Amino acid sequence: MTGRRAASRGPRGERARLAAQASVLALVVGGTTAFATLHKTVTLDVDGTVTTVSAFGRTVDDVLAAQGVEVAEHDLVVPAPGALAPDGGEIVVRHARQVQVEVDGEQHTVWTTALTVEDLVGELQVRGEVRASASRATAVGRDVVRLSTTKTLYVHVDGRTLEVRSAAPTVREVLREIGVVLGEYDRVSVSLDAAAVDGLAILVSRVQGVTRTETVPEPFQVIRRDDPSLTRGREVVQTVGRPGAKVVTYLSYESDGVELGRMVLAEAVVTKPVDQVVRVGTFTPPAVSPVEPGTARAIGLEMVLARGWDETQFACLDALWTRESNWRVNAENKKSGAYGIPQALPGSKMASAGDDWRTNPATQIAWGLGYISNRYGTPCDAWAFFQARGWY
Repeated sequence: MTGRRAASRGPRGERARLAAQASVLALVVGGTTAFATLHKTVTLDVDGTVTTVSAFGRTVDDVLAAQGVEVAEHDLVVPAPGALAPDGGEIVVRHARQVQVEVDGEQHTVWTTALTVEDLVGELQVRGEVRASASRATAVGRDVVRLSTTKTLYVHVDGRTLEVRSAAPTVREVLREIGVVLGEYDRVSVSLDAAAVDGLAILVSRVQGVTRTETVPEPFQVIRRDDPSLTRGREVVQTVGRPGAKVVTYLSYESDGVELGRMVLAEAVVTKPVDQVVRVGTFTPPAVSPVEPGTARAIGLEMVLARGWDETQFACLDALWTRESNWRVNAENKKSGAYGIPQALPGSKMASAGDDWRTNPATQIAWGLGYISNRYGTPCDAWAFFQARGWY
């Protein structure tokens, strides 16, 4: 009986064992398959640096994260970050950066993932012929990339106007392209280094350099000198200025007989100018003092005003003759022989004003005012001269 049970258990136990082994094997096989699915071998191209890497991950993002490659907003990733990582395939990453681009003279700041100037031109999608300031194979760096597109320009030269289609970046290169050779003195309406922009009109003027000579006046200078012998506000020309002359040799820039400009080559003075010297009065007249009626001073004031002078002129006369004679009709200088209120030298000169010149103050004053007017112009000028020299 025992043998039968054993015999009966044998087949059932074997089947159970085999089933258990099958379950374990299925788990092992399933785990191995999942492991194999996550393992990737990819070619990673980061900004032109290419490596082959082994990584675990389902998506491109997983592989990049595993390799420590960070991706920012403007960066380019191919395949897309959320796509399945291509086992045995390639993942390309281009980090974006800002660069300065000048297109036909206008500057722009753009984000780009281009590695070369060629790639940058492609990203910008500029139509038509494009010329770059650097070789297309040059790596994009910090320098400004200058691009020039095809544009239409109008060049007026040698009596005709040419419509030019060109991608040349500057006016200089446009003229070189169409075979315009500039002479030494020729002029261009815009700078040769100016950007060639669409619709630009360029005028080329043919200019000749002609050496010429001419005589021109050499102006005199005006020298102003303070003179305390003249009243303030009065000016007297002491020396009249005269212009000189000089011969000038110059290079004349001419177009169609019209002088556009000149450059002086040499100068030679033929006649030197004579400076004009002007004496500028600095003397300030004295204040007017009260005049007592019936005195010689009163007669002097009346005669000064009768000549059209003002009280300021009388104040100067008063100061002058007070110093000379104190208005005494018989004042006499024993040493020089000067006599009377104006201290005429000799006193007999006053006879031209009247026979009573020795005793009449009016006669002496009339002669004295005439002398001052003829010699100095005004009493204030005479007083200023006296103060400067001690005599008049």
